[in-house]
Amino acid sequence: MKLITSLLVVLSCVVFYAQWVKAEAVLPENPPFTNKVYFDVTEDDKPIGRITIGLFGTVVPKTVENFRQLAISEDSDFGYVNSIFHRIIPKFMLQGGDFETGKGYGGKSIYGGKFEDENFTLKHDRPYRLSMANAGKNTNGSQFFITTVVTSWLNNAHVVFGEVVDGFDVVDYMEKVKTSRGDAPVKTLKIVACGELEVEAPVEAEEVAKDEL
Repeated sequence: MKLITSLLVVLSCVVFYAQWVKAEAVLPENPPFTNKVYFDVTEDDKPIGRITIGLFGTVVPKTVENFRQLAISEDSDFGYVNSIFHRIIPKFMLQGGDFETGKGYGGKSIYGGKFEDENFTLKHDRPYRLSMANAGKNTNGSQFFITTVVTSWLNNAHVVFGEVVDGFDVVDYMEKVKTSRGDAPVKTLKIVACGELEVEAPVEAEEVAKDEL
């Protein structure tokens, strides 16, 4: 009888733990995308695909506008076009945005130099997050990174402001490229074209219901 009771207690604990883990795994819903940008990427001049990113301008408008302006700029001296991903770490992230040196030492914002951390409302709680790279508190410029795993330790230190919505295969491919000293890709991963895409208006449930009649 004692054995049966013990087994029931253990089983109850297992069920409770499983339900708790499931509850913890439910992620908060993203805010709506206010803008979308794209990067067309090559590897040593060979096209590998397009990455499309949605931006959360209702939460971090200043950070989003900085990134958007640099993405639509046609000036390679002050924008992302023809810049490279200079740092790749598997099971972590892809870093780019240094259009000045291409080595992680440069880059600047549209606001002149660096700007402050806008807020840390959005979290690194899922892969494919877009976040600002920095050299410490309030040192945001133009450098950014795309995560490939959950990176919760970056919360409250780096500003999340977007998320990959298409081109996951491109991100996954880039994550696995061969790297050398300083996590620099052996082959050049270049943004050969970039710009802004139209954000689709959300379809209201009532409109969908009418269409189905």
